[in-house]
Amino acid sequence: MDLLTIITILIVVAAFFGYLNVRFLKLPVTIGLMVISLAFSLLTMGVGQYFPALFEMEKSLVEQIDFHEALMQGMLSFLLFAGALHVDFRQLKDMRWPILLFATLGVVTSTFLVAGLAYGLFNALGLSIPFLHCLLFGALISPTDPIAVLGILKKAGVPKSLETKIVGESLFNDGIGVVVFITIYQLAQAGAGQFDAGQVAFLFAEEVGGGILLGLGLGYLAYYMMKTIDDYEVEVLVTLALVMGGYLLASSLHFSGPLAMVVAGLMVGHERFRTSSMSEQTERYVDKFWELMDVLFNAVLFVLIGLEIIILDFSTVYLLAGALAIPMVLLARATALAGPIALFKKRLAFAPKTNLIMTWGGLRGGISIALALSLADYMSRTPILTVTYIVVVFSIIVQGLTVGKMVQKYATKP
Repeated sequence: MDLLTIITILIVVAAFFGYLNVRFLKLPVTIGLMVISLAFSLLTMGVGQYFPALFEMEKSLVEQIDFHEALMQGMLSFLLFAGALHVDFRQLKDMRWPILLFATLGVVTSTFLVAGLAYGLFNALGLSIPFLHCLLFGALISPTDPIAVLGILKKAGVPKSLETKIVGESLFNDGIGVVVFITIYQLAQAGAGQFDAGQVAFLFAEEVGGGILLGLGLGYLAYYMMKTIDDYEVEVLVTLALVMGGYLLASSLHFSGPLAMVVAGLMVGHERFRTSSMSEQTERYVDKFWELMDVLFNAVLFVLIGLEIIILDFSTVYLLAGALAIPMVLLARATALAGPIALFKKRLAFAPKTNLIMTWGGLRGGISIALALSLADYMSRTPILTVTYIVVVFSIIVQGLTVGKMVQKYATKP
């Protein structure tokens, strides 16, 4: 099938599954789409025992979709920009230091904690997975997903300061997490004996610093262009060009595209930027356009996550490893968050049970699966991919459906 056919099928499926969710399940959109996609794939696998052609048709479709390429080089730029566009910048500024620590020290700490625990777990189950490959698993599973969590938190009545910490952390730790993963990936490719601390530090600084600076530059360029004209159609087009062209430029410069998009989105969404460069009509159209992009790409992404189950290896030992990895990953996240929370708790008046809510509300999503799919076969790809998928599905469905009740029980509403 050609690309247009695949895109058409995915959008038709997403629209139909979205209708079923709104009409019958009434779950949050992202969760409902993934649940229905999972159910559809499992049903196809069951019916496929009697009608192999149906199973092979879905499997063929899923195998033709490069999930990693589609998300990391396509949808992610749109989703991160759209998410950052509507973050309260003033709240984010007030919480900048804890968010910075959550997204940097927290991700790195979680990566090594998960790696150590996973190394013990995998070997106890008879899976001979090298520590370096466990580090890859730690790096890909540590970033939380703002795409999955943003809509859920808004409906849950989370205190604004806590929502800002969770969403702000998720927006930035995606970029940091991808950089950490790429660094370890290159180390795994070269072999542990080729480790060069200076080169690793340079790569990290180049990706992170370059991504932030590029995002600032793109944001200012968009500000200048939109300030000097008053045409909502062209101004919407400018924001679209910023995202698509900016992400392509970041990739060619070896800068972090996710960080560039987050920073650019925060600048374009800043109240001062809006009032000085956009008319009310332009502001309305820009917001509506990016809300639509957010809904469209979210729908396709979560349908894809549900469909991916059809190509995974669910051996008994992999299922057991995935089930045991769930509490292990949650424990690592809680431990990684504890230090920054303790440091800023009194100074910034954190909401009650902040660690518990941030641990449970830090959902994993499509980025973790995309990174796992990018692993080479010799990097223990099959077991890591299956375990990652199990953790992500649990995170989105179980944590996503219960975080609202947890917030209502423990957090003080504003």
